[in-house]
Amino acid sequence: MKFRCISPTLHGVADYSAGIGLILAPFLLGLGGVNNLAVWISVITGTTVLVVSALTDYKLGALRTIPFQGHLAIDLTVAIAFMAIPFLLGFKGLDAHYYWINAAVVFTVVSLSATKEELKQ
Repeated sequence: MKFRCISPTLHGVADYSAGIGLILAPFLLGLGGVNNLAVWISVITGTTVLVVSALTDYKLGALRTIPFQGHLAIDLTVAIAFMAIPFLLGFKGLDAHYYWINAAVVFTVVSLSATKEELKQ
């Protein structure tokens, strides 16, 4: 049984959706009650996700300069950062939970994402 069931194309759909979500969600959820950085870190990360996605070598990439494995490494780095940010910046309540939930989602997507080579097997 293969556990890596998210194709690079489906990962791309998730990337673009996540980028837009990271830009809009802080405003819709009212983040920033404890620290306004909770809003702007999400917006900057969302914008960066859209740029990295456009540069990734997968079906939905525009310039395809970042290998998909490199893209997954970037995603993993973001997930680790999202786990640490609430502790480092003193986020509490919704602000902290927002980052921890996003970290868990990114960890899950990365762990379930298969490369083109893995899908061929």
